[in-house]
Amino acid sequence: MSDRKPRIVLGVGGGIAAYKACEVLRGLTESGHDVRVVPTEAALNFVGAATFEALSGNPVHTGVFTEVPEVQHVRVGKEADLVLVVPATANLLAKAAHGIADDLLTTTLLTARCPVAFFPAMHTEMWEHPATRDNVALLRSRGLVVTEPAAGRLTGVDTGKGRLADPREIVDLARLLLDEPRALPRDLEGLRVVVSAGGTREPLDPVRYLGNRSSGKQGFALARVAAQRGADVTLIAAHTVDLPSPAGAKVERVSSAEELRKAVQAAAVDADVVVMAAAVADFRPASRATSKIKKSDDQPDPVITLDRNADILAELVQDRRAGQVIVGFAAETGDEHGSVLDHARAKLRRKGADLLVVNAVGDGKAFGTEDNSGWLLAADGTEQAIPLGAKARLAATLWDAVTGLRQRRLQL
Repeated sequence: MSDRKPRIVLGVGGGIAAYKACEVLRGLTESGHDVRVVPTEAALNFVGAATFEALSGNPVHTGVFTEVPEVQHVRVGKEADLVLVVPATANLLAKAAHGIADDLLTTTLLTARCPVAFFPAMHTEMWEHPATRDNVALLRSRGLVVTEPAAGRLTGVDTGKGRLADPREIVDLARLLLDEPRALPRDLEGLRVVVSAGGTREPLDPVRYLGNRSSGKQGFALARVAAQRGADVTLIAAHTVDLPSPAGAKVERVSSAEELRKAVQAAAVDADVVVMAAAVADFRPASRATSKIKKSDDQPDPVITLDRNADILAELVQDRRAGQVIVGFAAETGDEHGSVLDHARAKLRRKGADLLVVNAVGDGKAFGTEDNSGWLLAADGTEQAIPLGAKARLAATLWDAVTGLRQRRLQL
C-alpha cells in the first residue's frame, strides 16, 4: 500500500470569496492531503501568493511560462487525484465549459483526468443568468461536479443565492469525492426530500431538559449530499453542534419531539423521500416546572413522571402517500435479548419503513464522531454492511439505495 498523500489541486477564482479558500486549504492539509494551490491572476488581488504557499508548503504560479521544462500546464492536472475550484466565478465556469485555456488553472482543468468539482460564488443575478445556467448544465453533462451555492449575505448589502458553501462543507465533499469519485451524480433532480437531524430536548424546567448525545452530523451530511445530487431538500434540525447549514437546502429549526413531529409531518405531505435521522426522545416530562427545581435538605427529592412521545416514523409510514420512500435510523446496543442486528430487524418490521440505517452506539461510536458505520436493512430482507467512513460517504450509500429502490418500483 502506498504512503503517498492524496494530491489535490485547489484552484482559486478571482472573487471576494477567495479568502475562504484559505480555510479550505487549511482543512485539507490538516487532514493529510498534499495541496497545490493554482490561483488566477485575479485571485491574487484578494489573497497573495505568499499566503497560499505558507499554508500549502507548495509553490504558487498562475501562468504557463514558469517552470517550463516541467511542462506544468500538463503535469499539474495529470498528477492530481482531485481538482477543486474555490470559488468558481461565472468567468471560470464559462471558460471551463468552453475549453478556454489561457492560464495555469484553465489548462489544468483541461488536462485533469480525476474528479473535478466547482464551488460557485457570485451574485444571484450572475448565478441565475441563462449563460451561467447553460455553462453549469454543460459541465455537469460531462460528469464534472458543479455544486449548488449557499444562500445568504453576499458582498455589500446584497443577499441571495450565490454565496460560497461553508469551507467545512467543501472539505467534507472533497473527502467524499476522493473516496467515491462518482458519489455526487445529479440523480435526485426533481425529487422533494425531507431529512430530520439532531437531538430533541424535552424541558424539565427553565434550565434543564431531557436530551441525548446526537450531534446532527449524520443528518446534515444526508441533507448536504442530497442537495448536491439535485434534490429539493428541507432539513428539519433539532439541537446540533455548531454545523454549517448545507448549501442548497432549506433549514427549519425545532427543539422538542413534538415540534419536530409537526414540522416533519407538514414537510412530508408532498415529499418523495423522508429520512428520519434525528434522535427523537422517546419520553418527555409529564409536566414542566415553571421555575428552576431546587435542591433542598428538608424536602424529598423530586419525582419526575414521564409520558411517551409519539412514534414519528410509524406515523409517517401509516400516512405515507403512494410511492413515497421512508427511511428510518436506529441507534442500537446489544443486550441479553439479542444483538444490535436482532433489535434492528425487529424494529424494521415493527415500523414498516422501506429502509433502516442501523448504528451500533456506545464507546464513542456514531454520536458526535466524524465517521460512521453500520448496516442498511431493506424491507425486502436485503442487508448491506456499511464500513467505517466519513458520514458523507454513508449518506451517499443511502441515496444510492433510495434511487435504486425507486427505479425498481418504476419497473414494476
